Amino acid sequence: MSRLPLHGLHAAQGARFGPFAGFEMPLHYRDGLRVEHLHTRAAAGLFDVSHMGQIRVHGPRLHAALERALPLDFEGWPDGEQRYSLIANERGGIEDDLMATRLGDEVRIVVNASQTAKDIGLLRALCPELSFELLDDGLLALQGPAAERVLAAIEPGASRLGFMRTMKCSLGLISRCGYTGEDGFEISVSRDKLEPLARRLIANPAVRLVGLGARDTLRLEAGLHLYGQDMDSTTTMVEAALGWAVARSRRAGGTKPGGFCGAEVYLHEAATGTARKLVGLVGEEPVPVRHGAVLVDAFEREVGHVTSGTVSPSTEKAVMLAYLSTGHPADAPLFAVVRGKRRSVQRACLPFVPKRYKRS
Repeated sequence: MSRLPLHGLHAAQGARFGPFAGFEMPLHYRDGLRVEHLHTRAAAGLFDVSHMGQIRVHGPRLHAALERALPLDFEGWPDGEQRYSLIANERGGIEDDLMATRLGDEVRIVVNASQTAKDIGLLRALCPELSFELLDDGLLALQGPAAERVLAAIEPGASRLGFMRTMKCSLGLISRCGYTGEDGFEISVSRDKLEPLARRLIANPAVRLVGLGARDTLRLEAGLHLYGQDMDSTTTMVEAALGWAVARSRRAGGTKPGGFCGAEVYLHEAATGTARKLVGLVGEEPVPVRHGAVLVDAFEREVGHVTSGTVSPSTEKAVMLAYLSTGHPADAPLFAVVRGKRRSVQRACLPFVPKRYKRS
C-alpha cells in the first residue's frame, strides 16, 4: 500500500491505520471515532485526503470537449466555481463521481483515489484532444462550524468564499466544500507546504485530526454517497438519485439535451423511472445495519438491500442508505435482516442531519 505524505504526523498523533483505496489511511486517533465525529460537528475536524486524485485538464475547446464526457454545462459558469459531476459509461452506469472547478484556461478535477487511473483513461478516450495531468499536491479538508474562523486566521480571503467557490492564494487552491455536510474547506497544497500547514491548523484548539471512520459516519449523516458502496458502474444516475447532477440544459427539454456518455440511458430513465432507487432509512432501534443487509417486506419478500449503514453519533439512531424497489409502498412495513433477525426500518428524508453550508 501507498502511504500519505503526512503518514509520520498521523502516526505521531496516535493514528490507527487501515487499508483504503490502495493507501494506508488513518482510521481514527487515540480518542476514537465518536469523539472525532462530534468534534467536527461542534468545532472543526482536519482530514488528510491526499489520496484523492487531483487532475489538471487543459487543451483546445476545453469546455466543449469536457461536455462530451460529463453532464455539465460550462456556459455561464463563473470562473472559480466548483460543481459536482459524474462519469458514466455507455450503459448509464456510474464510473465515478467527481468535483470539477473552472479556473481560467484549465479545469481542475478531483476524483476518488481508487478510480484515478481508470478515470484518466476514460476521460482521455472521450476527450482525446485534451491533456490530463495528475498532480502531486496534497489535499486537506477542514470541516465544521469553526472552520472559517480557523482558516481565516491564516488566509483572510477564505472567509469571503461562498459555498462551492474556489480561490488561489499563497497556500495553494482553497475550495469552500467538503464531505461532511458542515461548512468547510478543501485545500490543495504543494507537498513542501503540506505538513507546515497541517501542523499550523491542528495547533489551533478548535481543530482535531479526524480519520476515515468518522469521515464515513459524517458523510452518511449528510446523505452523501460513497463510490463503490452506494453506487458503481452497475448503478445509474436515476437509480442513485443523482439526476440533479445533470445540468438543466443537458436534461430533456434543455437547450442541449444529452450529448454525454450514458445520456441515452439517463434521459430514458428520467422519463420512465427505474425499478429501484436509493433512499434513506432509519431504524427503530439503535442497532447498526451494515452494507449488504437485505430488506424484506411483511411477507418476507426481498425488496432491496442496504448500501451504507451505521448508528448516527449525532442522533443515536440507526441510519442507512439503501436501494429499494420503487414498487414498495412508502407506508408499507419494511424490515432489514441483521444476523437472521428482522429489524423494522422506515423511509426517511435525506439528509439525516441538516447540512450547514455557507451559501453566500
